[in-house]
Amino acid sequence: MTTENNLAVVDWESHKPPTDLIFDDGEPLESNRHRIAMNILIRSLQQAWADRNDYFTGGNMFIYYSSTQVRNRDFRGPDFFAVLNVDGNNSRLGWVVWEENGRYPDVIVELMSPSTAAIDKGIKKNLYEQTFHTSDYFVYDPFDPNSLQGWHLDDNQQYQSLTPNERSWLWCRRLGFWLGTWEGTIDRETAVWLRFYDVAGNLVLLPEEAAIVQADAAVAQADAAVAQAEEAVARQEEAVARQEEAVARAERLAARLRELGENPDVL
Repeated sequence: MTTENNLAVVDWESHKPPTDLIFDDGEPLESNRHRIAMNILIRSLQQAWADRNDYFTGGNMFIYYSSTQVRNRDFRGPDFFAVLNVDGNNSRLGWVVWEENGRYPDVIVELMSPSTAAIDKGIKKNLYEQTFHTSDYFVYDPFDPNSLQGWHLDDNQQYQSLTPNERSWLWCRRLGFWLGTWEGTIDRETAVWLRFYDVAGNLVLLPEEAAIVQADAAVAQADAAVAQAEEAVARQEEAVARQEEAVARAERLAARLRELGENPDVL
């Protein structure tokens, strides 16, 4: 059987798809910081693409891709993944490849810990490269600001290490964003978080950050409108003052002329 659209041949294509799928193994993320880090990536991408419905992004969700994997229960979902050119309106408990026209994630990020780093950069990296053919793969430990690494799938279907830019960011071709670090407080936890940046180097905002920016812009716009109104009032008052001065000068001139008319000898 040949492959199409850069997809791997999987054994569910020739067998009846399994139906006994589970979507929750009861295993929590490594830490609260890992949970926040995952949500940052998901929610910021959703904010950046708020006007789009042609993608799906999720995290810590099972990805089912073969009946063997289903039988063995041997794979837990990536911490963050995105699939492009799919119906984003569909509700999904997990990502089931045979229900998604054979589509695999285009981008995956694993949030490492000391106990998972070897697997994330070994078994999982090989799986994403050789079976998923995921275009862009990144790993990052939320407790280690210098741990960001990434790979891009080349024309030979092999991962090539990404070279960081001068800011130590890595370019994600499929999303069209940089992945880099940002230090700050989110959900009451201060850390160096993995964040998206746009082509111009601007931070891709979370919904609450975007709301603050919009509110600040609205306040600035209101302040500008008030300043313009106050300036207009000042100009009007100045014009009235000039008009009153002109009337006063005219009245003084008229009074002088009357005085001269009544007393010609004054000249």
